[in-house]
Amino acid sequence: MKYGLLIALAAGAVQAAPIPPAPGLLPTAMVRPLLDQDPEVAAARAGREMLRQDAALAQESPYEWTAKVTAQRRTVEAGPHYREWNAGVERTLRLPAKANADRRIGQALQEEGEARYGEALHETARELLGLWLDWSHAEQALVLAAEHQQAASDNLAAVNKRVKAGDAAALDASLARGDLADQQRVSIEAKTAAAVAWARLHARFPGFQRELSTLPSSLPLAESPTFWRERILAQSDELKITEAQLLKAQGMSARMRAERTPDPTVGLYTASEVGGRERITGVMFSIPLPGAHRAARDGRAVQAMEVSQHEVALKRRALDSAIAVSLASAQGAHESWQVAEAGAADMRDNARLLQRAYTLGEADLPTLLAARRQATTAQQNALAARVAAARAYYGILVDAHVVWDMDHE
Repeated sequence: MKYGLLIALAAGAVQAAPIPPAPGLLPTAMVRPLLDQDPEVAAARAGREMLRQDAALAQESPYEWTAKVTAQRRTVEAGPHYREWNAGVERTLRLPAKANADRRIGQALQEEGEARYGEALHETARELLGLWLDWSHAEQALVLAAEHQQAASDNLAAVNKRVKAGDAAALDASLARGDLADQQRVSIEAKTAAAVAWARLHARFPGFQRELSTLPSSLPLAESPTFWRERILAQSDELKITEAQLLKAQGMSARMRAERTPDPTVGLYTASEVGGRERITGVMFSIPLPGAHRAARDGRAVQAMEVSQHEVALKRRALDSAIAVSLASAQGAHESWQVAEAGAADMRDNARLLQRAYTLGEADLPTLLAARRQATTAQQNALAARVAAARAYYGILVDAHVVWDMDHE
């Protein structure tokens, strides 16, 4: 219970904090139907309903009324025969301590069902984010490859013009043609990668709209690491699952402790004997005599509860580590992207200047091709850095449940 209280307090502390912007992120109106209709989420939703039924069953008494009727014939030697019968009802009574334990178990089952549904929603959202970014990356790489191919084609035209004018050797034309062929290869590979990325995204989420390929940009994390840690822990369904399992183990321990006292059975009966000349009415009471097996089950339940306590502590520690890594990665990825963008812009300008210089006969072709290759590599690296930064930034927003209406208690 103390773990749940801490999480609830943490949730209350962070809910009032400002929610960071998410420029370029997929709209909630489009994402929520994709998530809600996903088979994994649908299965978890059905599992939640199943656990709700299990919770209701756990809270109800497992015992029912039992009716008994017997008929017999009494024979007296050298005498008359008599018809006799006996009828009664009885029921085992669940003791109050066991009823309280069963209610705790039922509550834990409900919480576990909610947490498992939330975790399925969370994991599906992360998968959607990852596949979408993969596809957006591939589409942007395809655009970049087309630009480089066009630049190589323009360069070949300029080289051919100089060769015809006698200002360049035929070797330059051969080098330019080789450069264009290489860029054409890159374009084909980029087109294939984009098709593969789309196929994966569309197969996993059939309702995804193809026009939503704009690559989002990351932002610096405005809030403190403490805010994000508390927010993600408060919303972590992984942690809630282990906490619910701990509550269930505590309820089972209380149940096994209460089981050391057996449930009594009470009943009423009536009988007719000697052909109806004798009528009997009575009360019946019975109770099992407890043995060592009940104590052993109690001991095992205590150990199971201790295991669950350690699992909660372990899960919390693992989440703390993962959150710290995610925050550091997001900050570093954003800074790396900024540097990569600046470097790519410089390399692009340098290649443009060298292209002009070559056209005017002020630079040789190998120097130009080297500059263009450097610019191409720098732009590709900047694109990869942008995707990595977006993946880290929006991954944190998804984990914190501040986007796509994923916030829940």
